[in-house]
Amino acid sequence: MIDEPRPGCGVQRSCAWRSCATTLVLVASANLASLVAPFPPAGSEAVAAEVDAVGAAAPLGFADIVAKIKPTVVGVRVRVEEATPSEEAQRRNLFPPDSPFDRFFRQFGIPIPDNPAPKSGTALGSGFFVSGDGYIVTNNHVVANGSRFEVTIDSGKTYAAKVIGADPQTDLALIKVSASTDFPYVRLAAEAPRSGDWVLVVGNPFGLGGTVTAGIVSARGRDIGAGPYDDFIQIDAPVNQGNSGGPTFNVRGEVIGVNTAIFSPSGGSVGVAFDIPAETVKLVVGQLKDKGHVTRGWIGVQIQPVTPAIADAIGLKNAEGALVAHLEPNSPAAKSGVEAGDVITSVNGEAVKDSRDLARKIAALAPGTSTKLRIFRYGQDKIITVTLGELPRASAENGAEEQRARSEASVLGLTLAPASTVPGAGDHGVVITEISPTSRAAESDLHIGDIILEVGRRAVNTPADFRKMVEEARAQSKRAVLLRITRDGTTTFVGMPIG
Repeated sequence: MIDEPRPGCGVQRSCAWRSCATTLVLVASANLASLVAPFPPAGSEAVAAEVDAVGAAAPLGFADIVAKIKPTVVGVRVRVEEATPSEEAQRRNLFPPDSPFDRFFRQFGIPIPDNPAPKSGTALGSGFFVSGDGYIVTNNHVVANGSRFEVTIDSGKTYAAKVIGADPQTDLALIKVSASTDFPYVRLAAEAPRSGDWVLVVGNPFGLGGTVTAGIVSARGRDIGAGPYDDFIQIDAPVNQGNSGGPTFNVRGEVIGVNTAIFSPSGGSVGVAFDIPAETVKLVVGQLKDKGHVTRGWIGVQIQPVTPAIADAIGLKNAEGALVAHLEPNSPAAKSGVEAGDVITSVNGEAVKDSRDLARKIAALAPGTSTKLRIFRYGQDKIITVTLGELPRASAENGAEEQRARSEASVLGLTLAPASTVPGAGDHGVVITEISPTSRAAESDLHIGDIILEVGRRAVNTPADFRKMVEEARAQSKRAVLLRITRDGTTTFVGMPIG
């Protein structure tokens, strides 16, 4: 449920199982004008005047804002029961029923129970009130598998809580406490933050409740392989284990996102944290409160990214949109006339950047909604109206599993698709659709559009095949694998490091 820091681990959930030692470092701030002044560009007078105007409007400190928002944030303590095999259960695995050793233990009355013994633990997280009557937003991974839930407010008072609903796909949960008093609560931001905006994080890192850190928005739209609807805000404010489920505020005291994960080789903050955007929180929490679960729109297509090579092949000006690789029989898309090979370029007039963007846009719409899809087919644009179905629960779970599989297949920095789903790629092998520029794969002689036919002289036809063969090579302590690829009609071999 909750990730422990692991050597060499990258993205981690930011819950805390136990207290950890911390080091406090004071960092001197630099005046922006002093950095700009030594290197005045042409026309710098106008730029400097704009920078001065922005600086005059910026807050000198955050104490007044913190005094208002801090009482809305809570610490969440979860009692977790994790089943682990007892000594007797492990012994049963070693000594099967009716084996000589099994009869020996039974002869002397030594019990060998079938059920594993529960192992208890406590997980720590954060949360925040979204209404005066006690509704609290936190992460799904904070409360998952919990048996008892306790909330500590800013004054130190504790309350028992219950789970109203949870959504594993977005890692959000709604819990509630009951009391005779009204709780102070926050407002979710109506506007998306911009890169460079100030942010404040308040939470319960390492069980140290009421902790405030500050930073800026580093980036938007991050996909970290955590789920099918990844669209994270990246911030550089220190976020640690125990901050999971806590809020990130703008300087107006509005919540712009919910802390859910950190990137850290060591398990502690290195200035790279990820938030679920407020827009997603509004959609999910409203449904959790009303129904206890989330329903999502569904059109019934399998989609993949449009690569530059695919865009050139079909005459699409830009490598944008989502390519329909397959339609489920009798799905809303199939009934409306969508075909395999179509590229969906917009939903209700909003441009679709890529396959991830399409999945988010459709999922955000209610089942039964009449939706206009702009598609690109045979060199022409066409509008198709689709009445959305409801995403089946099994499909939602499979979507999350597929996302995890895609993330696992990208351990070498490659994103792959079966060649059979890519027009003109043939029926054998997997096509490279993306290469991470910071990966080992980017250093090898591989290109987007290459078709990998074999790994270690064995045929590969799915991303799962590729992942399995790489894992087997690693288990054999191999430092590289031999790939047989085809590119522009030519077949060749490429050695790829996997260490």
